[in-house]
Amino acid sequence: MNFELTEERQMLQDGLRRYLSESVTHEGLAAATESEAGHDVGLWAGLAEMGVIGALFSEEDGGFGGAGFDLSLVFEETGRAGLVEPLLDVGVLSGGLIAALGNDTQRGLVDEIIGGAVQVAFAHGEPNSRYDLSRVEATAKAQGDGYVLNGRKAVVVGAPSAQMLIVSARTSGNAMDQDGISLFLVPVGQDGVEMRSYPLNGGGRAAEVTLTDVTVGGDALLGAEGQAFAALEDANARATCAIAAEALGLMETIKTLTTDYLSQRKQFGQPIGKFQVLQHRMADVLIEIEQARSAVINLAGNLDGDRVERERHVSATKNLIGRVARQVVEESIQMHGGIGMTQEYALSHFAKRLTMVDHRFGDTDFHLERFIRLSAA
Repeated sequence: MNFELTEERQMLQDGLRRYLSESVTHEGLAAATESEAGHDVGLWAGLAEMGVIGALFSEEDGGFGGAGFDLSLVFEETGRAGLVEPLLDVGVLSGGLIAALGNDTQRGLVDEIIGGAVQVAFAHGEPNSRYDLSRVEATAKAQGDGYVLNGRKAVVVGAPSAQMLIVSARTSGNAMDQDGISLFLVPVGQDGVEMRSYPLNGGGRAAEVTLTDVTVGGDALLGAEGQAFAALEDANARATCAIAAEALGLMETIKTLTTDYLSQRKQFGQPIGKFQVLQHRMADVLIEIEQARSAVINLAGNLDGDRVERERHVSATKNLIGRVARQVVEESIQMHGGIGMTQEYALSHFAKRLTMVDHRFGDTDFHLERFIRLSAA
């Protein structure tokens, strides 16, 4: 199998890596998280102008990519830079769902997302849902030609800078049923929508969203009523591939920071990187990162396959990424010593962001159990 990038993807990778290396600084990342938007607005416009957001969508949807390897390429580079932009939530989750389920009018939002003019946040997770995609307690009751939404959504990443939300709500069934979940496009300023914004530990901002008798028209419904679960699962698989690739990029930068430190820090008159015990530990880290790279490539190549097989790859990859991420963070901080825990040093941001990867879309334990269930089935 040929793992080399196509000419177009190589050009995108080179351009994106160069742009981010020139535009992103450790101080800038911290300032972006503390800003009201939670990210660098100018950098977001630059990504759109470069066509980076368009790389997340197929040609049929107005982009020029959309395949698993396009996702992995973009997010590995954003991971290398430690980017806090809500690219995954706006481009992969919300944009992907609109492209998959939207009617002609709604799909016009995809062009605005690709152009960087509009951000749509994905409000699906709830205080009691943990990692279960089908657990939706928010309700949408039919009223006239529209619906009335009530419920709470937790950790809605990118909501502080978004103009619209995609809200999942139950139009029928019990809290854990896959059937009965519907999606709605809701403007952030809609009456009854309350948001509480806060910074995330790994950078960027999210919000707790409360919906109280939010009235929307029938044109707000995204796709068929009660039939959104399959699209949710597909979007979640693509998002898992993206965040696994981002984790890989974060690992690569952490590896570089650590090897540079080992070659510069001296003890007993020589660089500590010459001590055999540290060489062995670093060698273990390098091997695990290559294992993670193989897993990301494997998942990217299976995103369009059979549903059960795809989901097995999703869980296998997310489990491995979580375990390797923990080892990379722990080893890098230990080999750095005290400086590795200071906010002023770049490692702190990358280590926190990599640690938080395991807490999105299912942690190692969740995906180990899920992989066992899927394999048994």
